[in-house]
Amino acid sequence: MTNIAFLAAVALTASATFAGAADQVAPVTGTGTAKFVGAKGEDVGKADLSTTPSGVLINVEIKGLPASQWVAFHVHETGSCDAASHHESAGGHFNPDGKEHGYQAANGPHAGDMPNQYVGSDGVLRAQVINDAVTLDKGETGIVGRALMVHAKPDDYKTQPSGAAGDRLACGVIE
Repeated sequence: MTNIAFLAAVALTASATFAGAADQVAPVTGTGTAKFVGAKGEDVGKADLSTTPSGVLINVEIKGLPASQWVAFHVHETGSCDAASHHESAGGHFNPDGKEHGYQAANGPHAGDMPNQYVGSDGVLRAQVINDAVTLDKGETGIVGRALMVHAKPDDYKTQPSGAAGDRLACGVIE
């Protein structure tokens, strides 16, 4: 085989290998939104969600929260944000795998558990969170039709079933 033929064969093989690898990468698709309502049913903010190769990216901005403190941020199982029920209508944390609550639990966390977020001195929570345990669809790990929730206290990452996170302050159904 001549050098030119050999190099052409190597280049063709490399192209096929890279093309195959590119076909195996999941495309970045899927977007969603959630409009948050506060404890009295008022509009308090919004989240934009998008699928990434690393999980679902949640960009959130919510006003009217207790200033200068940490709060829990979760995905809840039911897409209902009834302020009259103090958002209890959203059910518990999204947990399709039947795990324990919290990052410090031996058999945890729930798919809906996410890190605590900090509310600024202006009472506005601005955050970007990646959740790699969920998908932006209606499948088994899908969160479309479920709710995002902000609680009054930080999650302690261990107390069952909800991390002692306190009252439900803001809720948004994921569409």
